[in-house]
Amino acid sequence: MKKKMVNILKKIRKKVSKYLSTNRLFLSFVIFAFIETILLRNFTLGHIFTNTNDAQFYDPFICDLAIIIMIGAFGYFVKPKKQFNYYFIWLIVITTMCVVNSIYYVFYTSFASFSLLAELGLVGEVGDSLTEKFRIIDFIYIIFPIIYVLIHTKLKKGNYYTFVSKIEDSKKMFTSTILVGVIVLAFTLVTVDGTDVSRLVKQWNRELVVQRFGIVLYQGNDLVQSLTPKLNSLFGYDEAVKNFKDFYHDRFTNEVHKDNKYTGVLDGMNIILVHMESIQEYLVDMKVNGVEITPTINKLSKEGMAFTNFYPQISVGTSSDTEFTLNTSLMPVSSGTAFVQYYDRDYISLPKLLKEKGYYTFSSHANNSAMWNRKNMHPSLGYTEMIFKDKFDVTGEKDARWLGLGLSDYDYFQQLQEKLEYIEDNNTNYMGTLIQLSNHSPFAATEYNPELYNYFGTLDLTNTYTKIDPKTGLSETVTDDYLQGRKLGNYLISAHYADMALGTFIDYVKNSDYYENTVFVFYGDHDARLDKSEYQYYLNYNTKTGELYEEGDPEYYNYDNFAHEVNKRTPLIIWTKNGAVAKKIRGTNNNVMGMYDLLPTLGNMMNFDTSYALGHDIFDIKEDNTVIFPNGNFVTNRVYYNNASGQYVLLNNNKIDNKNENKNNYINSTPMSDDYISNLKEYADSILSVSNDIIVHDLYAKEKDNILKNEE
Repeated sequence: MKKKMVNILKKIRKKVSKYLSTNRLFLSFVIFAFIETILLRNFTLGHIFTNTNDAQFYDPFICDLAIIIMIGAFGYFVKPKKQFNYYFIWLIVITTMCVVNSIYYVFYTSFASFSLLAELGLVGEVGDSLTEKFRIIDFIYIIFPIIYVLIHTKLKKGNYYTFVSKIEDSKKMFTSTILVGVIVLAFTLVTVDGTDVSRLVKQWNRELVVQRFGIVLYQGNDLVQSLTPKLNSLFGYDEAVKNFKDFYHDRFTNEVHKDNKYTGVLDGMNIILVHMESIQEYLVDMKVNGVEITPTINKLSKEGMAFTNFYPQISVGTSSDTEFTLNTSLMPVSSGTAFVQYYDRDYISLPKLLKEKGYYTFSSHANNSAMWNRKNMHPSLGYTEMIFKDKFDVTGEKDARWLGLGLSDYDYFQQLQEKLEYIEDNNTNYMGTLIQLSNHSPFAATEYNPELYNYFGTLDLTNTYTKIDPKTGLSETVTDDYLQGRKLGNYLISAHYADMALGTFIDYVKNSDYYENTVFVFYGDHDARLDKSEYQYYLNYNTKTGELYEEGDPEYYNYDNFAHEVNKRTPLIIWTKNGAVAKKIRGTNNNVMGMYDLLPTLGNMMNFDTSYALGHDIFDIKEDNTVIFPNGNFVTNRVYYNNASGQYVLLNNNKIDNKNENKNNYINSTPMSDDYISNLKEYADSILSVSNDIIVHDLYAKEKDNILKNEE
């Protein structure tokens, strides 16, 4: 018996040895590609294993390995002497995928989509933002194709390919290898449920898809999703129409808008929206060394109506997603960006609704109209005129007019004055959007043009404290430039400049004979997209010692993922210099509000119909509002829910900013019922689905009248 077992083991060892010696190219490909996927998860998600509650830790490993094995199996249909070409091409594809996603994740905290290839022409406009975030480690994957070439060269010299050609049974090797891949994949796919499939198909939360299915399956699925946006309009139309009609029938039946205190308060007034690039709510009333970071916004928030819990709802389109959601009260699309992929749809939008009331509409930005495809999307949204870079004097790019990505905000507002006065002189009513630029990342106003920044005075970000030598007992005054060179420090300086430039415009408005019948809406378009580590450092910096609080210290601030998400709020202020109107709207609203709520809120205040808005008039819904994000997360006055982890925290709406005394007190301890969460998850899914269907299938143009007829 013992001898028999020994013979069996010898045979197994011989077969394994033969397999390893005759499949070196295949095995090297699988190993290198697999290692690359592991490294990508580590350098993006920050961990190799999945950390979601609804996925096993080995799921992404198995999915990536299985698909790589199956890709490699098809290499056996290629003659051994040419197999290197097949495997090398695939290794280059996987390497490129890893490099692109590694870089992209740092910038967007998400994984790349093929649909964004259509937007490569936009990269030049924000090149500094991209290169500023490059890491050497993002290119580590290139090592593996190089090693693979060296292996190929050695095998070629050793007559490996000639030997394998004589003994390889390609059909048998393909069959056995593909079977192994299928079996390996089955280990994880047998646990897939309906929620997993829904997330994979909809791709609203790319991070979760990668955590569950691995990067290779995610990217393959994304390719299918990205290649079929036009085909989507041909498939699933009937189901989309049914859901569309059911949604609005239910909305029209159960949600009856009632007049409130602010109904019609702005009726007949002109309106100018001011798009404040990357300005976050925590900057409001924030001081460093006694100096306000945003003195202009601070003053506007006290003179007008301020919304303290206002959330942008952006996806990969960032600023363009904000413009889209604000103007249409729709969500960003699940794949790509509406501004690029779906600019030719018929939208119900703020400019169009005000045009129906006789308003002249315009948009303005000191950048190229090609950026985010605004040259096509803005007319589609209903803007009559576009006052972009070609309408401004941008000569002398190195003088005081140029800052960062384009014309400085200061010079932009200066040159805009005459243009706005012309519009008011020649139109009874008008609506316009002004887009600021100087606070765009990488937030280096002083590096670009110190003379321009110094026009407003410097911003001291140092900290001074007394240090005592434990040996001598002597004290020493130390000045620590603790934010020097940090992204958060650059952001505070840049935001301070943008606010001061805005202040010159507000001074002009207040002193002008114009704008007595104009209301201004100031909103931050999205967060600054800084890493959590920047805030963790700032909030745990001990100003008395110059050291950092460590975990376990009573003063330690655990700036976790939830704190980071809640901290993405931006300012929203409705303001006018008209004293009589200002008295009616002045105040603070603390209810949770999303970008898609702005259109119906303004509709109530200005008396125009917003029946098809997915958001709500905040004065109508008040504390019962729910803000949904494109990745499936949502927030209410009571809870912030993370769709990726299935976890949530309960809120009390305290600010997470500026080292307030109760800085860890944004979480409420009151428990929530499972029904409350599940009902909101269902509601979020319905909003995301109907919004995507409206955009992809152009349902406003094709089906809106049918619903109106049904309602009549």
